[in-house]
Amino acid sequence: MPSSKIVVVTGAARGIGAAAALELARAGITPVLFVRSPEAARPVLDSIDQLGANASVCQCDVSSPTEVEAAMAQTLERHGRIDGIVNNAGQIDPIGRLAETDPVVWRKALEVNLLGAYHVARAAIPAMVAAKRGLVLNISSGAAHQARLGWSAYCSAKAGLFMLTRAIATEYAEEGIVAIGFQPGVVDTEMQSRIRSSGINEISRLRRDELAPADRAGRAIAWLCKEVPRQFNGTDTVLKDLLAIAGASEFIMRPMPLETP
Repeated sequence: MPSSKIVVVTGAARGIGAAAALELARAGITPVLFVRSPEAARPVLDSIDQLGANASVCQCDVSSPTEVEAAMAQTLERHGRIDGIVNNAGQIDPIGRLAETDPVVWRKALEVNLLGAYHVARAAIPAMVAAKRGLVLNISSGAAHQARLGWSAYCSAKAGLFMLTRAIATEYAEEGIVAIGFQPGVVDTEMQSRIRSSGINEISRLRRDELAPADRAGRAIAWLCKEVPRQFNGTDTVLKDLLAIAGASEFIMRPMPLETP
């Protein structure tokens, strides 16, 4: 399958990241999977290979700037360019009221959810500036804008990520780079299983059948990477915003083939 773009997806071994990588490949975009464990990413990579896409995997902990820089250099050496990044890697822990949380875990949440996105953007932007084009897509959350009981670290990190999106849009718009935050909603992932087991707030009490499928979020991400809609530059957008755009709804809501893994 020929590719028109190269897009890095962090946290691509499972959940929304895995769905996004697969949907990017279906859209003719080559995904590069940044994951902590390449072995864990094998199922999604096998599914992408079946589509004929030339995907690749880089071992990378996004909280480590050194590992991120090495993975980005490897990506540029193999593919020659980077057209977009999807900052999806994240963690919900620690869950609990602030004074009861472990400060080491609280700090790690910021290192993954916020600093990780910074490290990946920082490593990718020079290549985008040289090409005078690129997309920084940060996977945001309603938690960026509304505090949730027991999620002090996650909400703080996502709020910072929203401002990072705005900062990138402000600093690099004239050099052809678009930065968008995307809130996928409450999606059926392993993270949501962890949230439901906590029972700490209203989100944790949602039934599994009330959650959105990961493939729908993946198709929304693929559409954003394919179209790079500049009207959302520097904003946090939600699925409803995309479904209001001609052509986006058909792309995102289309029925999935029965043979989908």
